[in-house]
Amino acid sequence: MTDKTTDLAGPGIGDYGRLIHELPDNYQSLLPPMERMKAVFAIKNYIETHLCRELNLNMVQVPLIVDKNSGVNDYLDRDGSRTPVEFPCGLGLEAPIQAQVVQAATKWKRMALNQFGCKVGEGICTDMRAVRKDYFLDHDHSAYVDQWDWERVINREERTIDFLKTIVTRIWKVIRGAGTMVQEMYPQLRTSNYPDFPEKLTFLHAEEILDRYPDLPRKQRETRILMEHAPAVFIIGIGWPLKDGYPHEMRAADYDDWASETIVKDGEPYHGLNGDILVWNPVTKRRHELSSMGIRVTKETLKIQLNMSDQEDFLSLPYHQAIINDRIPLSIGGGIGQSRTFMYLLRTAHLGEVTVSVWPKQLKDICIKKNIHLLE
Repeated sequence: MTDKTTDLAGPGIGDYGRLIHELPDNYQSLLPPMERMKAVFAIKNYIETHLCRELNLNMVQVPLIVDKNSGVNDYLDRDGSRTPVEFPCGLGLEAPIQAQVVQAATKWKRMALNQFGCKVGEGICTDMRAVRKDYFLDHDHSAYVDQWDWERVINREERTIDFLKTIVTRIWKVIRGAGTMVQEMYPQLRTSNYPDFPEKLTFLHAEEILDRYPDLPRKQRETRILMEHAPAVFIIGIGWPLKDGYPHEMRAADYDDWASETIVKDGEPYHGLNGDILVWNPVTKRRHELSSMGIRVTKETLKIQLNMSDQEDFLSLPYHQAIINDRIPLSIGGGIGQSRTFMYLLRTAHLGEVTVSVWPKQLKDICIKKNIHLLE
């Protein structure tokens, strides 16, 4: 059997040569750099305001660094391949604090619901910054990450696919609304070269996509769905092994619930209360992920997922103990990539046109040839 997870880690070391064929030819940015920055901040303000309104959230401060021993940093997957930046800090301490730069605020948010006194139906949103040093750096992956990381308290009755879909639909309404708003600010963004932003998302389970394209690896399955079925989808159930024996994509074991049995179709159980928003990017002509989110683990599903991931030693950490002992609430939450969203709504070909980060010389040389001007 071909290992369908081989594309999960992204391109390999020699793939910059491939990018010269994948990035668009005859590219011309629709906005000059300063106007692009004005548009970025207009979108940012719109999404923060309307996301909080739609989901009943409040903007709060979020950590850039956390104590390693807290267990709240995000390891992004469950194979140990993406590790955080780590350093000792605390001048004069006999035992310095072992600090880590966050890779996402996923677990911190759930614990923070208590300190901000959130009740059922209330939540928080953050303007999160992170460093992910183990990414392959291409047109839509950066070592510097910015997200709207949000979390909302729910009750046990809301741990359903229908509730998940309701929340996802509201999020898409906000993203699309931001696109409409910025097109009104800059009419040149509304061009016949690109179709308008899809009005609705299509919901599909990862098992359904595998059924359609059983011989394709994960990213190619996503690409075909976006090209042939719908330009904007929410893929449900990411993390549990599918019928071919492999997960659609590896997911960390200790925040999203990907183990719960949620749907039975033709006698076959489907799993997972989580998923991703993916869109077709008409500029790059590639799949484009905007958001990953889900209903969070219970103490029961946490144990199942840690066991499947061979990470049961995590159960002794403060975050995991808080779940096991019911000291933090049930919740739903996710992250919406800021630069990914700016890139999609402003019709740019590269993240580096809407954010400042570090890029390898190979990639910068390709961008110069493609008339893509990166911010530095």
